Amino acid sequence: MGHWLSFFAVNAFKVLLPQSFRSRLMLLVLATVLAGQAATLYLVSIYQRNHAQTVALDLLATTIRTLQYSMEHVPPPERAEFVRQASQDQWRLWSNPLPNDARLQRRAPRNEQAATRMPQPRAGQAPHEEFSTDDVRLGLVRLIGRLNKRLSGDSRVALSRGPIPELYISLTRPNETEVPRHREWLVIPLDRIDPPVATSLVIWWLSGLAVLLLLAAWFSWHITRSITRLVDATDRLAAGKPARVAPAGPAEIKRLGERFNAMLDALSQSEATRRTLLAGLPHDLKAPLSRMWLRIEMTDDLSLKDGMRKDLQDMQKMVDQFIQYLRGSDPATYHFATFAINDWVTERVANWSGASDEVVMLGTPTSAMVSADSVALSRLLDNLISNALHHGAPPVEVSMTVVENWISLTVTDHGPGIAPERRAEAVKPFVRLDEARTRSGNVGLGLALVEAIALAHGGTLTLDQADDHGGLKVELRLPLAA
Repeated sequence: MGHWLSFFAVNAFKVLLPQSFRSRLMLLVLATVLAGQAATLYLVSIYQRNHAQTVALDLLATTIRTLQYSMEHVPPPERAEFVRQASQDQWRLWSNPLPNDARLQRRAPRNEQAATRMPQPRAGQAPHEEFSTDDVRLGLVRLIGRLNKRLSGDSRVALSRGPIPELYISLTRPNETEVPRHREWLVIPLDRIDPPVATSLVIWWLSGLAVLLLLAAWFSWHITRSITRLVDATDRLAAGKPARVAPAGPAEIKRLGERFNAMLDALSQSEATRRTLLAGLPHDLKAPLSRMWLRIEMTDDLSLKDGMRKDLQDMQKMVDQFIQYLRGSDPATYHFATFAINDWVTERVANWSGASDEVVMLGTPTSAMVSADSVALSRLLDNLISNALHHGAPPVEVSMTVVENWISLTVTDHGPGIAPERRAEAVKPFVRLDEARTRSGNVGLGLALVEAIALAHGGTLTLDQADDHGGLKVELRLPLAA
């Protein structure tokens, strides 16, 4: 049972604990500051209470001894008025026997350490059952006990257990035959000697705590700001939009920012080298291909001519794919403009439908505006339709809808589709899926180019399966223009 309780406690702690580093650091700093301030306030309040009780005890004992001495020289009929005037109507004199609800406090022997106890309950009565939970007597038991020990001679102290908390202190010395309860008692309301709440101290403590909490929150935010910037930079890098960060913060985080910038420089250099190689390769192949076309046309062997033509067509198609990929995957060459994408889609699909009845438009596109490069989007849509015709099966269906703040452009074919476990691989450059790409002249750049254009426009590309016929369904999402 204990194992399961600890297991659930640990899991609940993990659920309630903030997940981000910034939130956890702020929680740690704030909890530490709050615990330190609470401990400080507790110690200061104890010190203040003990000091106040000591001072009040000395003053009270001195005042009572003074009254005891004075009462011996005041006639009995005038003693009540004397006490009232001397205390400014705060205390009163009780000349009758001690009330039944007042219990005499036991005085410990002088050779024992102070150990103040509450009066023993009557038979059948629970301890302190006459005291309410907020009764002032519970907080002044120690003070009353110390006062009982401080008073010299035959002075006695009694504590009322009734609804009104009062303290009874004997003033005059009794006769030898007099019962201790039959004396003249000074009645002091206990709320008169209760230490007041230090309101000013609490206000200063709360003000200081608020300042410390603000400083702790600012400190946590300052420490984690550099890490948050690095996280944002890595997200932009993963989205294909790398951006450098300004190294700041502690030495370790600053060094991490410098290493991140160095990594971006290395990736940029590698990307530049790759683009240079890819751009030079198709350019260098153009001249040999042109000479081969010329030689083929000059030969008289028809069978050799047909085979060479097919090979050259495949090679030319590869070169064109390289050139399209280089142009479409470089965001620096884009020219963004705001236009109605519904009219643009209708026009592009009409161009394909005019050349072949295998491409159809489903429904009427919803009116919407986007900020994009129309040339790059044309290259994107042409690649999707071309891939659907070559690697799928007609008819190819194109549709466009608006979903919240996004444009949803869908191209669906009636071919075998792509297995779910290979769809992520299909959008990688230079990857050919044997099941879906059986034609020659393909280098695996079609869907990679489409995804690169989608990411450059802040969109997403999703490969799925058509619901009705099981063909490949490619969905492109682009954000609406602001």
